[in-house]
Amino acid sequence: MGGFFGVASKKNCTLELFYGVDYHSHLGTRRGGMAMYGQQGFQRAIHNIENSPFRTKFEKDVEELEGHLGIGCISDYEPQPLLIQSHLGSFAITTVGKINNLDELREKVYDEGRSHFQEMSGGQINATELVAALICKSDSIINGIRYVQGLVDGSMTVLVMTKDGIYAARDKYGRTPVVLGKREDGYCVAFESFSYLNLGYESYKELGPAEIDFITADGVEMLSPPGDEMKICSFLWVYYGYPTACYEGVNVEEMRYKCGSMLAKRDGDSVKPDIVAGVPDSGIAHAIGYANESGIPYARPFIKYTPTWPRSFMPTSQSQRDLIARMKLIPVQALIEDKKLLLIDDSIVRGTQLRETTEFLYQSGAKEVHVRPACPPLLFGCKYLNFSRSKSDLDLITRRIIAEWEPEVTQEVLEEYANPASEKYEKLVEEIRKRQNFTTLRFHRLDDMLEAIGLEPCKVCTYCFNGKK
Repeated sequence: MGGFFGVASKKNCTLELFYGVDYHSHLGTRRGGMAMYGQQGFQRAIHNIENSPFRTKFEKDVEELEGHLGIGCISDYEPQPLLIQSHLGSFAITTVGKINNLDELREKVYDEGRSHFQEMSGGQINATELVAALICKSDSIINGIRYVQGLVDGSMTVLVMTKDGIYAARDKYGRTPVVLGKREDGYCVAFESFSYLNLGYESYKELGPAEIDFITADGVEMLSPPGDEMKICSFLWVYYGYPTACYEGVNVEEMRYKCGSMLAKRDGDSVKPDIVAGVPDSGIAHAIGYANESGIPYARPFIKYTPTWPRSFMPTSQSQRDLIARMKLIPVQALIEDKKLLLIDDSIVRGTQLRETTEFLYQSGAKEVHVRPACPPLLFGCKYLNFSRSKSDLDLITRRIIAEWEPEVTQEVLEEYANPASEKYEKLVEEIRKRQNFTTLRFHRLDDMLEAIGLEPCKVCTYCFNGKK
């Protein structure tokens, strides 16, 4: 995934940029970067943040960077922001998104005259560098951004900083958010709406899908109006978004309370657990919503050890991430032994971590473990955002089971498994329950999840649940 923050100020904005970027640390775990423009021209710093938080890595850079304009990012993939020199002038660029047709676009750039890109580990090129190359094929930055929006299959949100200001361009279908804040001495741009509140900014506007604005310390100019079609990612509310964030006016924490409440209503009196618990961190609000609706006490039968393991998936290898997930959750024996537990997690992806969490609950004396994921079964790997390191749909526990059962896995077959009223759906849920050793299992329904978000369903992307674009 990834997040970004930018500032256009009438004074030096190094600290605002530093803290604004840091507030996006939950969105990525591999690279962090800041670029600024001031009296010394363009300056930049990029660091690996896999084993140390953003703040720790950039404390010294804050003393050296200076400028009245700045953009920065947290990235799970490419080192960025990049500094580019071109016929359009010098600029800094950072992006969030996923390019499915990257190879095609790279060859297009080669065919039209470019000779090379820097190669990253694994033979990949930096997608942000590719976007910069495509922008530079036009006669202006604004036309270049529009050109990119028309070419990219996937999603692409872009910040471009010149010596005069910052271009902010939301993805063509608004799959990721772009919000602006305002205070007396300037404006900021961010992925997460909460990131600027403690810096003294108040919310100014949220860009619409495909909208492009130009931001300076004196104001914001809309250069390209928003499009009519939006497909903002539903998983931002379920999992990735920070509790204090709002997307399209809908708060993440409140949405999760509603999800939990709806799960409780679906359960009715069918289960009678002693306590309701959420898997930290994103499952907690869903569990509070369930407990409030059902009247069953909320408790924390395991605690996340955050002093040294603040994030969920720092290492690149799955085995290391699974190990860290186990190490982080420490059981509270008194709240587990001889208890019937109802456990809510944001989702079931591969199934590894939740199965191991269930096992240690049983080992700690739990009598029953009922599981309620806060979203429907994931049947498709995301084509639009880099949400996970999965390389294949078969990384999903649902698709591995379906592949075992079906001679040919077509879209029509998958639609049957996505339908909560179908026999195949019920069979799939029961098979997951058995393999994971849950006492009972009930997934959140897609219609309930969309109702909890509260936007028109046509404006929300649900591809990972039903394969519909």
